[in-house]
Amino acid sequence: MKELVIISGKGGTGKTSVVAAFAALSGNQAVFADCDVDAADLHLILSPRIRVRHPFISGHEAIIRQADCTGCGLCVDLCRFGAAHQNADGAFRIDPIACEGCGVCVHFCPESAIDFPEAHCGEWYISDTRFGPLIHARLNVAAENSGKLVSTVRKAAREKAEETGRELIIADGSPGIGCPVIASLSGARMALAVTEPTPSGLHDVER
Repeated sequence: MKELVIISGKGGTGKTSVVAAFAALSGNQAVFADCDVDAADLHLILSPRIRVRHPFISGHEAIIRQADCTGCGLCVDLCRFGAAHQNADGAFRIDPIACEGCGVCVHFCPESAIDFPEAHCGEWYISDTRFGPLIHARLNVAAENSGKLVSTVRKAAREKAEETGRELIIADGSPGIGCPVIASLSGARMALAVTEPTPSGLHDVER
């Protein structure tokens, strides 16, 4: 099985348009994966019909149980991300967007009044398009672990290719050089870098 990943040094270079063009030329013989989970847009062109939805669960989030909180404020002192705070009504709460899920407040709370459930970070989908199957995802606002979600999307794409007897996966990779890009490229057979013809574009794609 061959996997082609379309990448770019920055967003807005046109890689999604290139993926869509390859989709139109594929003759319904490929599986497509949108690995740009932070700002997925391949679905805007391919107009998928979602067949299966899966939740993406990753990491944890801290939640204060108000009935057991004594208001000592230790969580506010210990949280280096500023997620724990005291509301105007005097109650202590944790901002789910600011919380990084490190668990320090949970461990040191003297009343064990902070729950630490798994975090629902988004969804990923198995869809049909006029050009073939599409595996894509949506990461929640400010959610973490986009690299892990990319790996989930690619794994599902390989499974779909094996299931349908297709020998090519075409992936719309994440832009830039961060963790999602590494997750998009790891183990791929081929990569195509798309850039605009400018010095800054060349600099970004070389990175």
